[in-house]
This record gives sequence, structure tokens and C-alpha cells, in this order.
Amino acid sequence: MSWREVGQGVFVRRYAELDLSIGLVVGAECALVIDTRGDHVQGSELAAAVREITALPWQVAITHAHFDHCFGTSAFLPAPVWAHERCPRFLAATADQQRAEWVAHYRGEGSDDIADALAESTPTQPDHLVSERADLDLGGRTAQLRHLGPGHTDHDLVIAVPDAGVVFAGDLVEQGAPPDFGDAHPERWPAAADGILALSPATVVPGHGDPVGPDFVRTQRAELAAIAELCREHRTGELTEEQALHRSPYPADTTRTALRRA
Repeated sequence: MSWREVGQGVFVRRYAELDLSIGLVVGAECALVIDTRGDHVQGSELAAAVREITALPWQVAITHAHFDHCFGTSAFLPAPVWAHERCPRFLAATADQQRAEWVAHYRGEGSDDIADALAESTPTQPDHLVSERADLDLGGRTAQLRHLGPGHTDHDLVIAVPDAGVVFAGDLVEQGAPPDFGDAHPERWPAAADGILALSPATVVPGHGDPVGPDFVRTQRAELAAIAELCREHRTGELTEEQALHRSPYPADTTRTALRRA
């Protein structure tokens, strides 16, 4: 993997493991690291990679509390760690379950090194909490932290870099695979996608996959709206599960998860 500059001083680092995309925004006085990978070893690798780009002090922004986005944060301490105000509660409630589930997953596929590192990783609780918005002065440029409403989780945080036309969307946008509805609010997710588009980005960096343009987000927003309507109609008894699966733009397992969440 290597850094890709998607705007002046704005970088993406994409990993084969879970097709994860990590962000870095460099200002004149400070750098902002967006998500920290899935365990303390992966976090240390990322921290070293950031130092290939800049020696500036760093801050961390967590897009949401799923392990692959935040269990590597300890490698960046001491540093301010920003997240939505509901992130700490979700992390405290689910960290042990996430760790156990994914340690078992990695052992099952023979990735014992990742399993061991994850088993030894304790997630860092964020200490700078955002309700709806916060603006970070990085020196000569601002990173805008925005909560656009529930979507992939109840605490998604997007990071906009207006002077570069880049938005880091976390898992509110997925490229290369269907969105994950495991902790989602499917009937409200389209509104969060609208919020991303309202930021007028030229480039949107998804939590997983390649950077995309606004047309991709519009297409995915339309798919999410279709899922939201199926969830509403199923919830109110207007559609059977089988009918919803037949009409869905996504695979059956993905759709079933969305229906359960509704």
C-alpha cells in the first residue's frame, strides 16, 4: 500500500485488509489522521506511515466505533481523539463482542498474527466529542467534522476539507461492496447521504474502497433510498420479506440485515 494524494496535502492510504481506506490531512501546524486501523500493530504501522509524510503534531478523528476503524488509536497517543458524542458509549458496549467475533474470524481463516494483535488491543476512548459539528484549525486550513444523522451507525462522523474539495465519509459510503447494515439506521441513511452531497465534494473517500465522485454517491443514495422504502413497507406489513428481497438492489443477506434493523 502507499499514500495517494487526492487533494493538496490530503492523502488516502488503502489497505488490502478489509479494503480499508485511511485519511490524512496536513495543515501548516497540525495533521489530522482519519481512522486508525484495526489493532495496535496496524495502528503502529499507520503511525510510521504518517511520519513518512509529515513530522507535524497530529490529531485523530474516528468516523465510527467499528473495530477496523479505531482499535489502532493507541499508537497515536498522546493526541486529541475526536469522535461523535455517541461513539464512546457504543465502543464501551460493543468492543469486547467485536474483538471476540473478529479474533474468531481471523483464526478461522488462518490469520493468527492479526488475531493475536487484535486480542491484545484495547480501544482508546475519544476525548474530544462532537454533537453536530466542530471545525479544526490545522494551520492555514480547516477540517470540518460533521454528524449528518444516523446512517451506518448512530454516531457517524464525516470530515470535510473544503479547500481541497474532499470529504471523508467513513462507512456512510462504500465502494466495491454493498453498505453494511449491521448497526445501521436504514430508513435514515439516505438523509445522511444527502448531507454528504450538500458539502459539494469533488472527491468522497469511502471507509472501504477507492475514492469516488459525487455521481457515485448519488447512485448509492438512490439504492439506500430504495432499501429505506423496502424497510418501511416491510415494517408496516405492506411487503413480505420475500417480496422485499426480490425488489432490493442489494444481495439477500445484506437486505435481510437491513430489514431486521428496521
